[in-house]
Amino acid sequence: MLRDITIGQYFPGNSVVHRMDPRFKIVMTLLFIVMLFLGEHLYSLGYGLVYCLIALLLSRIPVKMIWKSVRPLLPILLITAALDMFFLDDGTVYFHWHFLKITSDGVNTAVLMVVRIIVLLVGSSLLTYTTSPIALTDAIERLLAPLKRLHVPVHAFAMMMTIALRFIPTLLEETDRIMTAQKARGASFSEGSMLQRAKALVPIFVPLFVSSFRRAEELATAMECRCYHGDQGRTRMKQLEWRMRDTLALLWGALVLAGMIVLSRFGL
Repeated sequence: MLRDITIGQYFPGNSVVHRMDPRFKIVMTLLFIVMLFLGEHLYSLGYGLVYCLIALLLSRIPVKMIWKSVRPLLPILLITAALDMFFLDDGTVYFHWHFLKITSDGVNTAVLMVVRIIVLLVGSSLLTYTTSPIALTDAIERLLAPLKRLHVPVHAFAMMMTIALRFIPTLLEETDRIMTAQKARGASFSEGSMLQRAKALVPIFVPLFVSSFRRAEELATAMECRCYHGDQGRTRMKQLEWRMRDTLALLWGALVLAGMIVLSRFGL
């Protein structure tokens, strides 16, 4: 199941979203996150959902692939939604049994939470799905370039973020491989009490941390062998080009954000 999570992976393509400037995609992702958290009602989140679906269609990323990534997180979302549903007492009461109570505010909060997180996950994942790690590093460095005047290590920060995103799929694959090896030796992760299940995870975390430190050391050695010295004297084979389509798309995104603010202001 962990192998199905595709967060942080890059899928090469030639779609409209793939050809967009990575700086634009980072700015639009930030605007999209702000837009989702401004929406406090289902109509507002539906507005953001339509925006996300349009971007998904333009990116040509298979819906089945995104669903495979979201599906493992559904149990956690459903448990959180159930807690919100049963422990909020405001609004019209739909069901009441002993200390359990389902109200209209609880249902609305649970639905909004699930929809917001799923849309946020899918929409923000399009950034890494359609942008290569190198282009993402260059874009972050360009956007944070004014901070260099304050002696902020912008290049190191951008490289650190990109490497972290890049190794999410690798760590998930490593975790799945360790769990499979432990199950082959008779380990069980779905039986016993909650404390027993937590103790069963210890044999997974130890080799995972060891493997992570080993990969980090190998990566540092590989970068040193390639004479990597940060941004000092570094050149780029591919230069970022901001085009008219990026400007038009950014204006369209700003209009979408303005529409969300209007919907939130009028309580929709």
